[in-house]
Order: sequence, then structure tokens, then C-alpha cells
Amino acid sequence: MQKYDVVVAGGSISGLAAAREIATSGASVVVLEEDAEIGTPEHCGGLVSLGGIEDLGIVPDQSAIENQKIKSARIMSPSGSFEIGAEKQKVMVLDRRALDKQVAFQAQRKGAEIRVRCSMRSAEKTDDGFTVKTSEGEITCRYFVDARGVASIISRNREGVLQSAQYEVYAPWIDRSTIEVAFDNDLYPGFFAWIIPTGQGMGKVGVAGKGINAANSLASYIESKGGRYSIVRKVFAPIWVDGPIQNFISGKSVIIGDAAGQSKPTTAGGIYTCGMGGVYAGQAIGKAIKNKDDSILGEYEKNWLDLFKSEFDKMLLARRLLERLDNKAIDELFAAIPHEKIEEASATGDFDFHSAAIAKILGAKAAAKMVKAILGNEIRRLIDI
Repeated sequence: MQKYDVVVAGGSISGLAAAREIATSGASVVVLEEDAEIGTPEHCGGLVSLGGIEDLGIVPDQSAIENQKIKSARIMSPSGSFEIGAEKQKVMVLDRRALDKQVAFQAQRKGAEIRVRCSMRSAEKTDDGFTVKTSEGEITCRYFVDARGVASIISRNREGVLQSAQYEVYAPWIDRSTIEVAFDNDLYPGFFAWIIPTGQGMGKVGVAGKGINAANSLASYIESKGGRYSIVRKVFAPIWVDGPIQNFISGKSVIIGDAAGQSKPTTAGGIYTCGMGGVYAGQAIGKAIKNKDDSILGEYEKNWLDLFKSEFDKMLLARRLLERLDNKAIDELFAAIPHEKIEEASATGDFDFHSAAIAKILGAKAAAKMVKAILGNEIRRLIDI
């Protein structure tokens, strides 16, 4: 039976970042990835800021960068739109397969072992840690890290789950410099459709929403663009938008990344937020092993919440508001946004912390119109009831 200080279940960016930090501390760690390749299946949009990726301790290889020429994001309501500048926020689109392999290489060089096509079947507590049963046999470890992604959290709670589809599309109507986000609570309840360009005439096009048939919804969205296109890849995956779970740590077991609900409630993006979960967890586990003090594990949860809790609370509030708005209210809300506030958000916004940009865009002048739109929405809901 093989022995390690730590077993990490899941070769996601959070799991790989955790393994890198654990190995850096000198502890032995193995990553178990059930798929046949690190970075697949790739169902992430790949959007991240330069600052965020640097915080994760990564300088992306050129092979991992799909698009560095994002200039703006076009935000659309059913009958209106506005654009936010993105150049000052240094947003890029990354190839998650290449990025994850880059982090895997970092972890391996520090001493971590990585196994693909090796699935975890159970993790049973023992007096001094865990016995982990895998498709390749049993492993004993002192600490267990769950980085198995959305599938892990769904097994405990399905309330925050939305169905999504994302296709890789070649089409002349995809502008390399512009992200597109389309809100329509009839077509994509509680979420939106999107285009993330990876080059001129190519990109990741997707939809998500509560109770939708994602394939049908995405087909309709693509057809609505009114031009020719080719679909070269299709991915279907659930996303989690209900925020972090209550406890990241239980004894010597630690939960990170999507499995801990660390993806953004507004966009379900998680390269930065989930990746930092892995970094903080790996650092805390390494220190706990070195100092023989399990109480140090609490630093992981504290550090992550200190950085993200306020932001996630605000994003969850914005999400719950969005879920209640009908299309008329969404149009009225867009109409209430002053142009100067859009320019201010473009100049000073932070891609990794959306709530500050939302606050700037809405602003004090838009508050009265926004309240009117929301009240009208609630009255319409009452009439429908």
C-alpha cells in the first residue's frame, strides 16, 4: 500500500495549485485525476485578468494564451445594450488545457506526483488520516483534499446548479476584441448567453439558465446571430452559482475550488477564485505538516474568506435580484444607467471583483429608476400570481 502525506482528488487548477504548494513545503503529495488528460474536458470560458493569474503564481506560456486583444464587453438586455472597456483591466482568454498542464508541470517539478485515468472511489477515515481507494489500488495519507469540481458539490446540494452548454464556434460574427453577454430571463432564466472570442472569427459561445434545455437554447442563440457558422466542439456541464459551502475544512479533510463553491456566483468563473483556494489550502496544509499542528489548516479558510467573502456576498445579492427580474425590468434597469458611469467603470473596474464595477455603473442617479423598475417587476409578478 502506497503512502503519501496528502492525496488530492481532482486535477483541476485548484487541485494542481494545492499540490504545487504542498510539494513546495517538502511534503509528499499525489494528484488523482479521473480523466485521461489534465485539462480535459475543458468547459471553462478561460477569462482571467493578468493580475489574477499572477496572484496564482503563473506566467502563462504563449501556448496557453488564446486571446490578449480583449478591448470591451458588450452587455445586452432584450432590447438594449452598453459596452464596458476592458483594456485597462488586462483581460485575457486562456486555453484551460494548456494552462492546467502548465500548473501540473509546476507541481511535478516541486515534487508532486500526478496520475491520470485514476479515479477515487472512497476516502475512509483512519486513526492517523485516510485510506483512499482508487481504481489503481489503495493509498494511505495524512490529509485528503477534495478538488473534484462541481460533481462533488452537486452530490451534496443541487439547489445552486444551472445547466449550461458551451460550443467552440467559427463564425464571421465573432469579433476578436469584444466579449458579449446577453441577458434574457425568458430564454436564460437567472443567467445569460455569452461569446468569448479566442481569435477573429472564432470563440466560445455558451448559455446557461435555470430549467432550460441548454442545447436547444444555445442553438437558438447561435441562429439569432444571422450568419454562417461551424461548430467544432460541444461541451455540456452543470455550473454552480450559489456561493461557497459552509465549511471548507473537516478534521484532516479539506475542500477546494468548485467542490467548495468557490466559483463566482455572477459568472460561474473560477480560474482566480478557485485557484486561490488551492494556493491557500496548499500553503496551510504544508505549514500544518511542518509544524505538526492541524489548527493551522484554518488559515486556508480565513485567507480565502478575507479576500472573497465580501465580494461573493454582493455577487449573490446581485444574482438573487437578477433571478427575480422579468425582461421589462431588465430593459428599464439598462435604460437607467448613466453613460458617464459606464466610462468610470471602464477606467477603474477590477475584472476579478465585479461588485465594485456594478456599484459604479448603477450609481446614485440611477437608483430611483432602478427602484421603479424593480417595483414594477414585483407588481407584475403579483398580478401573474
